[in-house]
Amino acid sequence: MTQFRYRAVFARTGELKAGIMDGTSKDAVFEALRRSGLMPLEAREEAKSAAPAKLRLNTATRKIVTNAVGELAVLLDSGLPLDRAIGVVNEHIPDAAVKAAFEELREHVKVGMPLAKAMQANSGLFPPMASALAEAGEASGQLGSSLARLAETMNRTAVLRETVSSALVYPVMLLAIAGGVIILMLLFVVPQFEAMFADLGGKLPPATLFILGLSRFVRSYGLVVLAAMLLLWLGLRHWLRSPAARDMADRAVLRLPVLGPLVTAVETARFSRTLASLVDSGVPLVTALAIARRVIANSHMAEAVGRVTEEVREGGGLTRPLAACGVFPPLALTFLRTGEETARLAFMLGQLAETLERDVRNTTQRLIAVMTPAVTICLGLTVAGIIACIMSAILGINDLALQ
Repeated sequence: MTQFRYRAVFARTGELKAGIMDGTSKDAVFEALRRSGLMPLEAREEAKSAAPAKLRLNTATRKIVTNAVGELAVLLDSGLPLDRAIGVVNEHIPDAAVKAAFEELREHVKVGMPLAKAMQANSGLFPPMASALAEAGEASGQLGSSLARLAETMNRTAVLRETVSSALVYPVMLLAIAGGVIILMLLFVVPQFEAMFADLGGKLPPATLFILGLSRFVRSYGLVVLAAMLLLWLGLRHWLRSPAARDMADRAVLRLPVLGPLVTAVETARFSRTLASLVDSGVPLVTALAIARRVIANSHMAEAVGRVTEEVREGGGLTRPLAACGVFPPLALTFLRTGEETARLAFMLGQLAETLERDVRNTTQRLIAVMTPAVTICLGLTVAGIIACIMSAILGINDLALQ
């Protein structure tokens, strides 16, 4: 038996139906559809192809998807049919996995599936809000505008993510280089002097003895310590898979002096940007809150939004339960209260996201400005201390020889 993808309409109602049916030939599928009270329009044999490449969402693929959604919005606004527009977009996609996913999206649309449901079927490709924005756009007849808003939101979210991750690259590289230099000195430089001091005999300064002992420890137990750290990291990852442990860790992160407010601002900005796009597209507030909650990475904040969603569903406002949960910054509550009072909630959410994103950029730049010289100074002092300990013993060689 061969699988055929068909399109047909009900003879009485004219409603379109699409699906997949097994059959020995195209004529056999048409005959089976007619017996079911359908008027067949098309039946195409499903192509047997190799397994598609596995889709892995990273910075590069997210950018490809964002550009594709933006291009699709432009094509739809120009009057191109949806399936044809997806096909044109797919011609410009360089990644094989993303290309296959968009081709599957096009096939779903061609057989009559709404774009919102087709996006849900490709949930690993699009963010949680994509299907809701597409459904709102299809209901209002403004699908192109909704997709343009989706592309803008995805782009802003990616820029915020890259701002934070890029800010950490240089300090992490500097720390890695500093650690590598110190380890190399303890493994290869200090042992050269240890042999010389052993031949001379005598009593060495305490600081020199400490450096020599540290060098022997690194050479003898360095691999053991490295293995223990690896096991500790794997154990911590396994522990964090538990919801209770993840909530405990996320709650602790929010309480840290500098990192906590930064994480809160990042999560609030991402949540506000998503909620603004959904509300502005006509998605009901309760549904928008449930979707926007899924973009929050911090489980403690996501759980708080879940409680707020339940209170809003029962008829309460948005600002009061958000203030009661105590996880959002006061600035966010001020913006939201103003938005509710002026009936411009989507606009104020967008302004809140802009403000918080600007604060995040400024904060990360200040942290880099402080961390870079601090790490450099610590590295210099550590290397200088090791050299000073060795030189103090070398300068006392004459005393050691007399002893």
